[in-house]
Amino acid sequence: MDLSVAGRGGLVTFITAGDPDPDSSFELLRRLPAAGADLIELGMPFSDPMADGPAIQSASQRALSAGASMVRTLDMVARFRADDKKTPIILMGYYNPIHRYGPARFVNDAMQVGVDGVIIVDLPPEEDEELCHPALTAGLHWIRLVTPTTGDARLPLVLKNTSGFVYYVSIAGITGTRSAAASTVDKAIKRLRRHTDLPLAVGFGINTPEQVAEITGIADAAVVGSALVTEIAANLDTKGKAMPRLADNACALVSRLAEGTR
Repeated sequence: MDLSVAGRGGLVTFITAGDPDPDSSFELLRRLPAAGADLIELGMPFSDPMADGPAIQSASQRALSAGASMVRTLDMVARFRADDKKTPIILMGYYNPIHRYGPARFVNDAMQVGVDGVIIVDLPPEEDEELCHPALTAGLHWIRLVTPTTGDARLPLVLKNTSGFVYYVSIAGITGTRSAAASTVDKAIKRLRRHTDLPLAVGFGINTPEQVAEITGIADAAVVGSALVTEIAANLDTKGKAMPRLADNACALVSRLAEGTR
């Protein structure tokens, strides 16, 4: 995610794999780069996503109800890679589905289909032997979350095995609930830059092109998840099925958000 040559910040978009159904989800994934996404976080559906707010929790439930699984998530990436070899894809989620799938199998299969890295919300640095070390050894980036409560004393441990970029969670709380003040984010990013040379992406509570512009003026990239997942939900009919313009409308939102990076 080196956008320094382009002279702008990056837009990172999050969707849940298989939401609201496999075909609609893949169509949206396929079109995200052209809409303006520089990097894609693909959520691995899980029944208990405790760090996520109602929008992303609902997305996981919709995906699981439509038959989502780790096999299908990895297959989505493989299909995407058939036409797009360049756009980075990060798998984001929780350790339980990976544990069930098999950590070694997961690392191998993720590499095979073209995953660039992973964000595992609930594996702290103390558990790096479990998945972080095997992932890094295989060539997968290990992106770590840093929060407002991560103190200077703990930062070196958190950043020790981090690669790719650092994801700064701008609020203490769940996704999609509120936004942090730009001045607060600016102070946090300046503190992080004293500890790492990795690119810094900021997420949680970013919903508008103006907020994207504000954040990319401070950090290297802005992450938008709940706003995009909410747009998906707004394009479902009364039975929860995708309406014909779901991908069009979701991509239009991404294009508007991407204007904030320029």
